[in-house]
Amino acid sequence: MPQTVEVRFKGTRKGYFTWSEDSEPLHVNEAVIVEVERGKDFGRVTAIGDVASRKCGSSCQSCAVGTGDPASPPAADEPLKSVIRRAGTEDSRQHNEGRRSEEDVRRKVIERVRTHALVMKVSDTEWQWDRNKLTIYFTAEKRVDFRALVRDLASLFRTRIELRQIGVRDEAARLSGVGRCGREYCCSTWLTELSPVNLGLAKDQHLSLNPSQISGGCGRLLCCLKYEHEFYVTARKRFPKEGKSLQTSVGVEKVIAVDIFRERVFLRSEEHGSRIIALAQLREEMERAVTVLNVPETRAPQPPPIPEVAPAPVPVQVLGPTPANGSTPANGNGHRNDAHSMRRRRRRRGRGDAGGSGGGSPPADS
Repeated sequence: MPQTVEVRFKGTRKGYFTWSEDSEPLHVNEAVIVEVERGKDFGRVTAIGDVASRKCGSSCQSCAVGTGDPASPPAADEPLKSVIRRAGTEDSRQHNEGRRSEEDVRRKVIERVRTHALVMKVSDTEWQWDRNKLTIYFTAEKRVDFRALVRDLASLFRTRIELRQIGVRDEAARLSGVGRCGREYCCSTWLTELSPVNLGLAKDQHLSLNPSQISGGCGRLLCCLKYEHEFYVTARKRFPKEGKSLQTSVGVEKVIAVDIFRERVFLRSEEHGSRIIALAQLREEMERAVTVLNVPETRAPQPPPIPEVAPAPVPVQVLGPTPANGSTPANGNGHRNDAHSMRRRRRRRGRGDAGGSGGGSPPADS
């Protein structure tokens, strides 16, 4: 069964090929001549065996298997092209000559771009090992119509011309350089995939939002902002959120800032001002404050409540039933209760006292 081999070319371009197991096994960083779409190319082995097979299976969507062309991935059923042979001394000399001439080629391409008045920046040029193809990498903010430029360059260099537009991050990865940390760009050494980086990563790490301090050589946000972001998010879960008010042994204090490396919290209260406290001590004070607040208050004994006395019932005069003829009922003495009857009784009583007939008792015998 043929062995899978990963071969890297100029810049970050790479491809996957096969090598017969019957031959002497290849080694990492060994120069080889491989078969490509239009001829032969020169590269160096970066992975072999199972490691190359796993990388080929995981990156099959982002690189051209067998051609090393990330812009045009082949069909899923297309077989891998093979490694033709190990590169010899003459092959390495021809490869080095092509690399030395690429800078002169780039200058000529820039002159032709200015002649055609095209808004594009030529980043790099790359000869194929057999010089059957010249690839020109450029960046541009908008779409560029370079058909006339391709015809002009084809007549100038007498080879197949391929113009490929790339982004500014891909340009930095291809050209390489030294970052703010003093080391070579991660994207041009070991970082194989350029994942997106947004401004929220810098905010979570409390970094300066000055673009000149958090941007890389490509002018975009630093790729390394994403390396420690997960650590910052996990560490901040142990700290109270900034701006939150806490009940401590001192009183109500507001969280101003946190220091996740020294595990300190900056607090401020209106009565006692600002202070810096360790996270462990802050937790103890919060627990003591909660314990004090949950203790019930002791009160003096209260006298028993005075029982309420119900008021005496009000006597109610009960009247007799109303007669059937609608007249006013009589009271307990048999007299009528209406005002007319009372006036008649007064008149009778008055006539009796005056000696009149009726109403008084009969005179006694002499």
